[in-house]
Amino acid sequence: MSEIRSEKLTVVKVGGAILEDAVSLSGFLDRFVALPGLKILVHGGGRAATSLAAKLGVESTMVEGRRITDAETLDIVTMVYGGLVNKKTVAALQARNCNAAGFTGADLNLVKARKRPVAEIDYGFVGDITAVQSGAFANLLQLGITPVVAPLTHDGNGQFLNTNADTMASAIAIAMSTLYEVTLIFCFEKPGVLLNADDDTSVIPQLSAGLYQSLKEQKIIHSGMIPKLDNSFAALQQGVKQVIITSAITLNPETGTRIS
Repeated sequence: MSEIRSEKLTVVKVGGAILEDAVSLSGFLDRFVALPGLKILVHGGGRAATSLAAKLGVESTMVEGRRITDAETLDIVTMVYGGLVNKKTVAALQARNCNAAGFTGADLNLVKARKRPVAEIDYGFVGDITAVQSGAFANLLQLGITPVVAPLTHDGNGQFLNTNADTMASAIAIAMSTLYEVTLIFCFEKPGVLLNADDDTSVIPQLSAGLYQSLKEQKIIHSGMIPKLDNSFAALQQGVKQVIITSAITLNPETGTRIS
């Protein structure tokens, strides 16, 4: 499939907060469907998982925006990410005449991972991605299917693993960049990367690796934004054409923060 390298593909990752608000989700999906060319949607769902865990009396623990996943939590995120959030999103896209199909990393063996080794922190059943089946994704796209991917991977031995959705989107974008000209867009509730988290007008229009490191050291950038930006720079270094962090409300590649 190397002959399709010049064809454009947009990989969009949307955060769980947008998916939980009916009005925001509807507007986002309208704009997603309107994006030109081939598309893959990767979604989160962390807030829904945290909410269900609380109802079931299971405590949620986060470290630098990443969830600690014990056996009980893994069952919850599998139900929420692979079931509720994924299928609601697919149904909403089908209502917009977008031929979407929902997947986890186990489906079609799309995304394999290994359980993260225990170091200073034991993340539990969390997967570090080892392989993305770019050919399988390309086959789906060429059939006119828009993949909707939940942030769940597998180890090839029957074990599901929870994987950060930003990492999932980045890994898929990197793998697909050998076949397509890929734009990776991270969408969330803010208009971009902000100098002041309380001021939505303080968007950083262009963020270099040096500026990122400086802002991280100053604690201006922290928590859940760290994996998003780490994955943004990794994607650029490994073949992705452009990476943009912007608002799900506008889903406009010309706005937000461009990673450089």
